[in-house]
Amino acid sequence: MTKKNVSRKPAIIHVVKRHGTLEHFDSKKVYASAYAAALNAHLSERKAETIAFYVQKHIAKWVRPRKEVTSAEIRDEITAFLKTINEDVAMLYETHLDVN
Repeated sequence: MTKKNVSRKPAIIHVVKRHGTLEHFDSKKVYASAYAAALNAHLSERKAETIAFYVQKHIAKWVRPRKEVTSAEIRDEITAFLKTINEDVAMLYETHLDVN
């Protein structure tokens, strides 16, 4: 008996934006925002890349079981995770969001 080679597409996760619009979850945006916050904290590019990588990995795993998530929930989870890594980066991440 041969096994069928079944490839599963990852579930599409929708992000509900502030004004109710939907877009597909993009982990590259998570990486970019964490990276920018780390650079604003005057960390080296290498350290910023490392932090952004771990944030991206954590958030991708966190959203995986969900079909829909709000941008506010993602923001809160990123902030909480950043606080476990570097308080300054977490603070700058929150502050940056307030001015945009």
